[in-house]
Amino acid sequence: MKVTITHIDTACVLLNINGFKILTDPTLNKKDGIFPQYVSSPLAFSKKYCDPALTNEEIGKVDLVLLSHDHHSDNLDKKGRAFIKTVNTVLSTTAAVKRLKRNNIIGLDNWQEYTVETDKVPQLKITAIPAQHTNIKRLDKVMGKVIGFAIEWEGQKNGCLYISGDTVLFEGIYELKKRKKVDVAILHLGAGAFPYLKKNLRVTMNGEEAIETARLLNPNSVIPIHYEGWWHFKQSVKSLKNEIEQSGEKDKFLWLTSGVETELMLHN
Repeated sequence: MKVTITHIDTACVLLNINGFKILTDPTLNKKDGIFPQYVSSPLAFSKKYCDPALTNEEIGKVDLVLLSHDHHSDNLDKKGRAFIKTVNTVLSTTAAVKRLKRNNIIGLDNWQEYTVETDKVPQLKITAIPAQHTNIKRLDKVMGKVIGFAIEWEGQKNGCLYISGDTVLFEGIYELKKRKKVDVAILHLGAGAFPYLKKNLRVTMNGEEAIETARLLNPNSVIPIHYEGWWHFKQSVKSLKNEIEQSGEKDKFLWLTSGVETELMLHN
């Protein structure tokens, strides 16, 4: 089973599994826009500094979109919203179904499974993995519902592909360790924060949590995404890479070059 990944923008990657194409968290707007983030206040804004590595035409037709959440612009922006209208099936949260009001969007609760019918990938199954979009648990509902995803198919011997969604390290990831074996972990990083709203608030993993997640889940590969290109990402790329380089988990980390298709060496 040939599997490739192409990083496009922020948490937007294109997975090609034996010809079946999955796009995650479509952010397709160009840089320099200032976008409301709708985190906990209308004052929560961020600025984008990077353009998508591929155009819509270069992405082409996709079979499925995995949308961790719809209510933050660094995971679904204006052009991303237009893009998902062209896709037959979008899997996201139940809250996204209510907000987006489109028949092609299917909402999943934590641990709910969805079977994809395709001849390209036998017994392709997507499971919604819990995510917590804040390190301050009492603010979880304010931040809004987010999910991650596990991608599985017939013949996997060394575990699933796990996409974290925007989350910190919390008990849901420890539960994932109990329920599933993970071969590849695609982690949303960047230590996203809005210190002018709440000083200690963080909405995604930092390098320390990425390392701890790698130790916990023990995947063969860890792929960092969602760590550069926006003002509210508060850990610099240099700091993140240095932290991981100095850890005992550094050999697990695969750093993608945006726009370049990379084959995943799955242990199947």
